[in-house]
Amino acid sequence: MNSFGKRFKFTSFGESHGQAIGCVIDGMPAGVKFDFDFLQEMLDKRKPGQNKFSTPRKEEDKAQVLSGVFEGYTTGTPISVLVYNENTRSKDYEKDVFRPAHADFTYYHKYGIRDYRGGGRASARESVARVAAGALACMLLKEFDIEIMSGVFGVGSIDSKLSNDEFDFNYAKNSEIYALDKNLEQNFKDEILKAKNAKNSVGARVFTRVKNPIIGLGEPLYDKLDSKLAHAIMGVNAVKAVEIGSGIQSSYMYGSENNDELKDGVFLSNHSGGILGGISNGNFIDIKTYFKPTPSIFLPQQTQNIQGKNIIYELKGRHDPCVGIRGSVVVNAMVAICMADALLLNASSNLQNLQCIYGKNK
Repeated sequence: MNSFGKRFKFTSFGESHGQAIGCVIDGMPAGVKFDFDFLQEMLDKRKPGQNKFSTPRKEEDKAQVLSGVFEGYTTGTPISVLVYNENTRSKDYEKDVFRPAHADFTYYHKYGIRDYRGGGRASARESVARVAAGALACMLLKEFDIEIMSGVFGVGSIDSKLSNDEFDFNYAKNSEIYALDKNLEQNFKDEILKAKNAKNSVGARVFTRVKNPIIGLGEPLYDKLDSKLAHAIMGVNAVKAVEIGSGIQSSYMYGSENNDELKDGVFLSNHSGGILGGISNGNFIDIKTYFKPTPSIFLPQQTQNIQGKNIIYELKGRHDPCVGIRGSVVVNAMVAICMADALLLNASSNLQNLQCIYGKNK
C-alpha cells in the first residue's frame, strides 16, 4: 500500500534514514508544462531546519527528476523524482524500545521487524515524496486554473476567529509558520515556542481551499470526492480529523440552516464545502485538517521494550514542536493529487466528454 490514486497515481519509496526518498508518478498526461522551480519551491516549503519552529534536522531536499520530462514538458511516461537524505543521525534511536505514541509498537507487531532509525517508513520524512507528487499535480491543475491553497488557522488552544473567506493566503505564503491570520501569527509562534521550551509539543489546525474547481469531479458512490480527500488527508502523519465545509458544525444545524440555496446559478452559502453527493459543485472546496501534537517529546515517559519490560524512556533526536506547520504543505499536496486524479477520471465520465476529446461532436 505504497501507492495512491487511480488515473494520476504515485508510488513513494524510501525511509527516514535510508539513502533517499522518492516517488514515481504515473498517469501524468503528455504536454503539461513542467516547472522545476515550482517543484523545488514546494519541497523547500516542507523541508526541515528552516527556523526554530521546526525540527533542527537540516536537509537541502534538492529534487532530481530522473524521467518523464523532455524539453520542458511531460512526456506521458512515468516521472521519477529523487531526494537524497543528507543529515541522518541514527545513533539517537534505540532498536529495542517502543517510543510512546509512535508507530514503533504497531509496525513491530505487524511485520515482526522494523527500521528503528528515525521511524523508518513510518516517519513523516516520507512526505517529501507526497509533496513532490503534489507539485506535479498542481502543474496539471494549473492548466485548468484550479489552485490549491493552505495555511494554519489554529495552534494549541488558540484559534483564528476569521471566517473561511477572510483567511489571508497571500500572507500565509510568506509567514514562517504559514499563518492565515496575521493578527495571531505571533500568538501561534509563542504557543509553539512555549511547548518547545517545555520539551513538549503542540497540535495545530490547517485550512485548505480549492479555488476554481470544475463542476462534476468525484464519483457518486465509493470514490466520492469528499471521501477521497478525507482518505488522502487522514493518511498524512499525525492527522486525526478532517472536516469538509461546515463539518462537525453541520450536525448541530437544522436542514434549513445547513442547505446551500441556489439563485441565478450561484450558491448563497457553502456549508457543503463545494461537494454535493460526492461530486464538486463548482463552489470553493473547503477543508479543515486537525493535527495531533508531535509524539516526539523530550519528557520522561512510560513505555516498554521489545522484551516486554516496563521502562522510563527519554527520547533523543530532532523533532518538530508542532508537526502541523510543515504538515500544511503535505495536506496541500495530497489535495492537489486528489483533484488531479478526479480530473482525469472525469474525462471518461460521459460520451460527450470523449467526443470533445476526440473531436467527434454530434
